[in-house]
Amino acid sequence: MYATVMHGPGDVRYEQVEDPKILKPTDAIIKLAATCICGSDLWPYRGISEQDGPVHMGHEYCGTVVEVGSEVRNIKPGQFVVGSFVLSDDTCPHCDFGFQSSCVQREFMTGAQAPYARVPLADGTLVATNEMPDADMIPHMLATSDVLGTGWYAADAAQVREGGTAVVVGDGAVGLMGVLAASQMGAGRVIVMSRHKDRQKLALEYGATDIVEERGEDGIARIMDLTNGVGAESVLECVGMEESMQQAMGVCRPGGTIGYVGVPHGVSFDGQQLFFGQKRMLGGPAPVRRFLPDLMDRVLAGRIQPGKVFDLVLPIADVAEGYKAMDERRAIKTMLRVEE
Repeated sequence: MYATVMHGPGDVRYEQVEDPKILKPTDAIIKLAATCICGSDLWPYRGISEQDGPVHMGHEYCGTVVEVGSEVRNIKPGQFVVGSFVLSDDTCPHCDFGFQSSCVQREFMTGAQAPYARVPLADGTLVATNEMPDADMIPHMLATSDVLGTGWYAADAAQVREGGTAVVVGDGAVGLMGVLAASQMGAGRVIVMSRHKDRQKLALEYGATDIVEERGEDGIARIMDLTNGVGAESVLECVGMEESMQQAMGVCRPGGTIGYVGVPHGVSFDGQQLFFGQKRMLGGPAPVRRFLPDLMDRVLAGRIQPGKVFDLVLPIADVAEGYKAMDERRAIKTMLRVEE
C-alpha cells in the first residue's frame, strides 16, 4: 500500500510501503475511514523536533476492523472503532486510575496516515460503536481520537466547573476543542486568546464568550481587566511554548488550575514564581481512552460537532499539501480522505 512517510524537515511523501501485519497476538488491523494531520506533526516537519531517519506518520484514526490477533477478545472484525493516539492495555494500575496515557505497556500510535494501520493493544485501545456510523459522522468520530480528547483533557485537568471562568491559551485545533470542552462542562465564561478571524468565528460557535487578541503582558492585562483583577480559576494551555505558558501562569488566579496539553518546547519555570503563584498544574499526554466512550456518545447523539475543526479536506495522496497548508497557517487542521 501507499502511506505517509516523513523523510526530514519539510519532506513528506506518500510512497509505497509494506502492508501492516499482525505482529503480536494483541494487535488489530483496521481499514481507516479517514485520517488527519496533527499540530504535533508540525514539530518534526519544521525541524524543531529531531527524527532519526524516515518515519511513518499519523496517530489519529477511526475505521473498520479487518483482522485481529489470537489474544484479542473484545474487538472483532467488521466493527467500527476509534482509538487513542496513546496505546494502552486499559487494565494496569495507571489505566485503572484514569491515566491510560501512562500505561505500563504504553506505546504511541504511528502509521495512521494510510489506508490501513496496525493497532497494538487493541482490546485496551479501541472503542467500538454499536452500528456503522453514517458518512457525515466520520469527521466528528475522527476528531475524538486525539484533538477533541486532548482539548477535553485540558479542560478536565484545569478543573473547569459549572458557572466558572475558563481561559484558553491557543486557537489551534486543540485550543478550539478546549473551548468546546469548557462550554460542554458548563463554564459560565470562556475566554479564548486568538488573533485569527476564522478561528475566532469557530471558537464563538463552540461556546467562547470573549475573544482576546492581545498577547504577552498586554494579553495578561486584558484578561485581568475582564476578570476584575482576579484572573481565571481554570486555564487551558494548548500550545507548549514559553510565551503561551507564561500567558497561562499570568492569567491563572491563586488557587486556580492550569491544564497543559501543548507539547513543551523551550518551556522553563522559576521556582520562586511557582512557590508564590500558588497555582495547580496538571497536564501531559491526554488519557483520551478515559474520555472516548463519552465523547463518541456525544458525537453520535449530535450534541457536539468537533469535526468542524477540519477546514481543509484532501485526498490522502495530497498529504504533502496538507502539511504545507497547516505549516503556513492556511488551514487549522487537515483531514485526509482515504480512497477505496
